[in-house]
Amino acid sequence: MTSITRNRANVFSAALALMCLTAAPLLAEALALPANARLTREVVKSAASYSAPVAPYAAGLLPVFEVQGRITKQAYRIPQQGITPQQILTPIEESLVAAGFDPLFKCQDRFCGGFDFRFSTDVLPAPDMFVDLFDYIFLTARRMPEGSAASEYITLLVSRDSTAGYVQIIQVTPEGATPLATERGEPLVAQPVVTPRQPKGPIGTELETRGHAVLSDLTFETGSSDLGQGAFASLEALATYLRANPTRKVALVGHTDTVGSLSGNIALSKRRATSVMQRLASAHGIPAAQMEAEGMGYLSPVVSNLTDKGREANRRVEVVLLSTE
Repeated sequence: MTSITRNRANVFSAALALMCLTAAPLLAEALALPANARLTREVVKSAASYSAPVAPYAAGLLPVFEVQGRITKQAYRIPQQGITPQQILTPIEESLVAAGFDPLFKCQDRFCGGFDFRFSTDVLPAPDMFVDLFDYIFLTARRMPEGSAASEYITLLVSRDSTAGYVQIIQVTPEGATPLATERGEPLVAQPVVTPRQPKGPIGTELETRGHAVLSDLTFETGSSDLGQGAFASLEALATYLRANPTRKVALVGHTDTVGSLSGNIALSKRRATSVMQRLASAHGIPAAQMEAEGMGYLSPVVSNLTDKGREANRRVEVVLLSTE
């Protein structure tokens, strides 16, 4: 390469870098992230497409807007115990509105569609981004940049574990693209707030205020999915709640530690959940129509799997309230 060619290449590279800086999208520097938030992952694509959710997952479909342009994905970790997703989101959402964004769609864990919503939308991989399927908030917002014919989109996904909060920001700065309509034409509405009914008993309290509860006293035969023969207080309490609320429906969800393959753990966790469901039907007379069984393997730990105690805590069956009618 001649010196003239190298100089031209250097000038071109400098100009390209300047263009990237001047076109950089509004992200963390303009959003009210906590001061201790630490960037754990960033992915930038100059020309790509993104499916921005605009309604909850339902009937096997996640309604989305397909938007195109420069896509920036960032994940942040906030090392603070006890901070809730709503506490994290509120100042960020306020700063979005101040920057000219209009919130289009907002939902919380099971009202988004729970497991199905989480695994139907784009999420940066762990450990950079962590999502508790029973404790997350999602927000889609857009604005029309001055002098542009296309909208700019941002989605926020906020969750936490026992030690930290997590925020994912995906921003699309379009290059003249127009968002498409949803496949089913759903209106863009905020998720309504549901007021829990008066709970009945400790299981009912957790189900109707948190949406889920751990059946912490269950035991299984070693290396087996068979539920132990003991009289389990948590099952009696759950059965009492379901009998008192015959229109309620719940899911029994099995969880494992990280020993073994994901497919094997998902299968084992579902078999254990099915065993619990069968015991509720046979020993407590709960109708099958009020229950279903699912397995998540090691995808939703409550604590780290690095210790024996942590792995034991992650091997559990939870009950999730599916309906509030």
